[in-house]
Amino acid sequence: MAVVSGGNLSKYYGADLIFSGVNFTVNRGDKVALVGINGAGKTTLLKMLAGVEEPSAGTLSFARGTQVSYLAQEAQFPGDRTLLEEARHAFAHLHAMEAEIRELETLIADTDHPEWEARMERYGDLQARFEHAGGYDTERMIERTLEGLSFTQAHYHQPIREFSGGQKTRAALAITLLQDPDLLLLDEPTNHLDLHALQWLEEFLRTWPGTLVVISHDRYFLDKVTTRTFEMAFGKLTDWPGNYSKFLQLKAERDERLQKVYEAQQQHIAKEEEFIRRHMAGQRTKEAQGRLKRLNRFRYGWDSMRGFEKGAIDAPQTQKQMKLTLDANRRSGYTVLTTSDGLTVGYHTPQGTKPLVRTPELQLHREEFVALMGANGSGKTTLLRTIVGELPPLAGRVEFGVGVSVGYYSQIHDELIFENTVLEELHRIKPLEKTERLRTLLGRFLFSNDDIYKQVGDLSGGERSRVALAQLTIQSPNLLILDEPTNHLDIASREALEGVLSEFPGTILFVSHDRYFIDALADKIWMVENGTVSQFDGGYTEYMEQLAGQAVARNVPQAQVVDPKADARVPAKTSQAVKQSTGNGQGPALSGRDHREQERQQRERQKRVNALERQVADLERQLHVIQSALEAATSQRKIDDIARLGEEYVTLEQQLQKQYDLWAELAQ
Repeated sequence: MAVVSGGNLSKYYGADLIFSGVNFTVNRGDKVALVGINGAGKTTLLKMLAGVEEPSAGTLSFARGTQVSYLAQEAQFPGDRTLLEEARHAFAHLHAMEAEIRELETLIADTDHPEWEARMERYGDLQARFEHAGGYDTERMIERTLEGLSFTQAHYHQPIREFSGGQKTRAALAITLLQDPDLLLLDEPTNHLDLHALQWLEEFLRTWPGTLVVISHDRYFLDKVTTRTFEMAFGKLTDWPGNYSKFLQLKAERDERLQKVYEAQQQHIAKEEEFIRRHMAGQRTKEAQGRLKRLNRFRYGWDSMRGFEKGAIDAPQTQKQMKLTLDANRRSGYTVLTTSDGLTVGYHTPQGTKPLVRTPELQLHREEFVALMGANGSGKTTLLRTIVGELPPLAGRVEFGVGVSVGYYSQIHDELIFENTVLEELHRIKPLEKTERLRTLLGRFLFSNDDIYKQVGDLSGGERSRVALAQLTIQSPNLLILDEPTNHLDIASREALEGVLSEFPGTILFVSHDRYFIDALADKIWMVENGTVSQFDGGYTEYMEQLAGQAVARNVPQAQVVDPKADARVPAKTSQAVKQSTGNGQGPALSGRDHREQERQQRERQKRVNALERQVADLERQLHVIQSALEAATSQRKIDDIARLGEEYVTLEQQLQKQYDLWAELAQ
């Protein structure tokens, strides 16, 4: 059953078109990833679903009684409530129900009252609904959710207005999850989550029976949680079955097929144009004129009987990506960095020193890529700031090796001067560099035309990240110290950054919560926990495998390694069938007959899904055959065959897309 549908949606901001002709259906139980580059319109569409923004054209239709909860990127808590008070407020409807139950308990004590039977009936109905909605477990739900998102008891009675930005985001996420809506809308929920909280959230959402639409640049998270992918690109939305990795595979296959058809068609057009040019004024004028008409029909799809219908296909479109290059200005000595045994990092406060981490002797060697991992608040950023000299150590020392030049990327970009323009920020690092070269460099970081004259303070988070990366490029250090370099970057930019860093000829020490990023780069782990640093030789996958092996040796279920709080989630939500029958989710449980009917419908749906999968596989095989024939015809310059096979290919491609759409509607 559809929870929400969008029909021909369009959105303008002034004269700027964000997207148009967007159509989709989100079914009950779907877990949808909304992906695309920054600026593609993902957040705008999510705000439409949340009712925060209105479409410029088109319609949104929700199932009757649908409850929607929305997590925005920027959390707002204007009052003075504590974390616990805000969490309890998510159950305000249950608290009101409980108050009425207590009042009725007093009233039904008067058994001689003429309304006693009506009160008893109301009391029984309220108790059943209260228990079914988890009313007796709200405190446990709150505790498990807050603990799962890395809050401690010390945070419970602290006003949220005193929290950091990251803590406010986690608090908003916890409250949104506790609301247990029919449709959950999450905009970048993994921002500011440490690995423990990420793993808890993945398990919660994976097993939660509600409907989800989520924007995230965390590829690992999307693969674990989502079952469908909506791609926003070039002002349009494309619906793909499967998680993010499946989407990438299907898209690459489609683009490869379309590119081959496009190239074959271009060869056909060029051949026909050459014939027409040579014979239009000669003895074969009529034949040339006939070919021109056929070519126009093929190229533009014009048909006097049917009007305009697109004939030849366009080349697959590709998004602009950052084109990074990172070179080391010189080769460092073998030992790049050493911390003394007992290096202590932390802060000086009016009450004295506040140590966070005391390290053993740590050494970083040339061309090592080390990931600094640990929970939020464990001291990772403080350790990096101490290493680069922004903070003095409380005890011990940091020593750099021979020939080491450091490039530091700050998580909050406090190395940037917000009053400067983008171009001025690069001139500040390289004052003697020619402006034209810096303009060219900024173009590779997707700053073009007047963008380079924008003030840094007016840029988005993603744009500031690109400025900071551009500064690293012109510095050419041989030691990169990076604090959350993937924050605010879309997936394409993250992958571009991974690619250039993997080829970096120097040494890298970095903090990141992006597990794909860590796995792609790190050959060593420094884990910050319990106030110290432990070392592991190997990448993220090997590290997690070692933890799993240690858990097995201790007879601990492996799932607890991936998610030590696997049961710490909000209890299963109210039966969707009940909500459908009552409109408010407060009706009785399904009868045996209804349950059997539901099972029968599910079996029938699965049969249709299986049949569609067979049809998709058959169409894909046919496409492969035509593709091979098209390649052969192209190599042999058989123009008529190219045109015929190209038309067959496009027809089959359209049939395949229709089957994909049907599959997406049925597969839940």
